[in-house]
Amino acid sequence: MLFKVASASLAGIEAELVEVEVDAFVGLPGLILVGLPDASIRESRERVRAALINCGYALPRKKLIINLAPADRRKEGSSFDVPIAVGLLAHQGVFPVRRIKDYLFMGELALDGHLKPVRGVLSAAFLAQRQGFQGLVIPKENLPEASLISGLRCYGLSSLGEIIEFLRDPQQFVPADSFLDHFSPDVTYQVDFQDVRGQHQAKRALEIAAAGGHNLLMVGPPGAGKTMLARRLPSILPPMTEEEIIEVTRIYSVAGLLAGGQIIVHRPFRSPHHSVTAAGLIGGGTIPRPGEVSLAHRGVLFLDELVEYKRQVLENLRQPLEDGCVTISRLHSRVTFPSSFMLVAAMNSFEESYTVLANSSDYYLSQKARFFAPLSKPLLDRIDLQIEVPKISFQELTSMSQGEGSAQIRERVVAAREQQIQRFKRERIWSNAQMNLTEIKQYCRLDAAGERLMERAMENLNLSARAFVKILKVARTIADLEGDNSSLLNPVFLAEAIQYRLFDKNE
Repeated sequence: MLFKVASASLAGIEAELVEVEVDAFVGLPGLILVGLPDASIRESRERVRAALINCGYALPRKKLIINLAPADRRKEGSSFDVPIAVGLLAHQGVFPVRRIKDYLFMGELALDGHLKPVRGVLSAAFLAQRQGFQGLVIPKENLPEASLISGLRCYGLSSLGEIIEFLRDPQQFVPADSFLDHFSPDVTYQVDFQDVRGQHQAKRALEIAAAGGHNLLMVGPPGAGKTMLARRLPSILPPMTEEEIIEVTRIYSVAGLLAGGQIIVHRPFRSPHHSVTAAGLIGGGTIPRPGEVSLAHRGVLFLDELVEYKRQVLENLRQPLEDGCVTISRLHSRVTFPSSFMLVAAMNSFEESYTVLANSSDYYLSQKARFFAPLSKPLLDRIDLQIEVPKISFQELTSMSQGEGSAQIRERVVAAREQQIQRFKRERIWSNAQMNLTEIKQYCRLDAAGERLMERAMENLNLSARAFVKILKVARTIADLEGDNSSLLNPVFLAEAIQYRLFDKNE
């Protein structure tokens, strides 16, 4: 008799329904697995056989065929152990088989029958809810992430024996409570802006970047505090909304980075080493996995020592910076990962990196061209704020006075973001950095004085059209921080925004 057990496979961050079909025939005992399984699924035959034996059951002494349908789509991962075992146990009649169709099953089996956590459970929970299943049966360690989905019964079990008991009598098991029903948005951070001495302009630029979701580049000598400032940026960003928590946790679940089933409630801060490959940064693989730009979704991607990265790797940032997502195409698949992040980069100045130069101006220019070679003009145009972080003086370093803490700065940032949410609620835009030309024309208008100022800036700084738009967006954020909700931008705000175009001023 044929039994079908519902499970799921991953395609990007989405889960797709897979029917694990288990059938038995008269013939030589054996187990055949078909349906384009990868190596980890093919090995499940031995894991399932050992788990069944150690739980007091044995494989039916028949020819067994297991098909993962649809058979034309490649599957990967160890999450099919549990549905395969359930299908084999159904042939032995150890539980009422009519209940199988009501649930979606995922999980890896240890040899002793215990359930181990797997990737992509949150995406599978979305699928189970969409397909109308009564519930989701998963390993206990995966229960926290699955509990993010309201209205779906999620059962976290610890062993194959518990699954059998559950299918015999589901009423004796209590589904998990929804995590969001008990979630408090108050999140504490171990770092604070009070730790930073001096660097008032840099702090101001970070506040503007946080308030408007803008990208930021800091240039300065070693030891000036660039990395220290960047690592404190998440502490002044607005708390994550419920929707953002689900989005980010889903990405980390697909990537297999939810240690102990934890839920991501802090905004991500990703800082890949400069030796990272294009696939590591953007995502990739035979079956594509999310890269650092997706793991930084709704948070911060920090690139320290920016000029040490390969130019080809940095150029791959242009699409996710512009579109807020990255699309990876393979021969048989095409997946899209969300990547709406704030790019924060730091680098030493050229003068600090080359302290001894020859008298030849040609040598100086060649060294400078080599130093800036990884940074293209289109990439720099996409960075809204470019600032210089000077060396800290002895008086600032030893001063006992403390500046503003992260909590005070975050209050202003949250107030500015609330203005933007109200302004763009019809367009589903969350920050000024995401404005398109339609919103810019409506909310970033210039008076006569503003037009003259921007005209001089365009001529003197040789600004591109993209840099012009970035200045308007930053000026809009400065106005929001000052509580000015007028669509007509004050020239004072424009002047400050222009000051944050360091590389344009140095050309």
